[in-house]
Amino acid sequence: MTTQTTTISLSVEIPEELHQSLSQYLKTHDTWGQDRAFCAALSLFLLQNGACARQITRIYLACVIGSPA
Repeated sequence: MTTQTTTISLSVEIPEELHQSLSQYLKTHDTWGQDRAFCAALSLFLLQNGACARQITRIYLACVIGSPA
């Protein structure tokens, strides 16, 4: 059974230093993109702060190991 995930586009402001560091990381890690990095960071934040939904865990693992959620 395949579940389709709906995606939402976000526009966020981040400190310039964070953007520069992310840009440098992405230049040297071609399997990562901005969307994947933000998805991994947000899902990890939620897991560390009490989110217990299995789908959040699946999304995090998919981002980190690179398989579909």
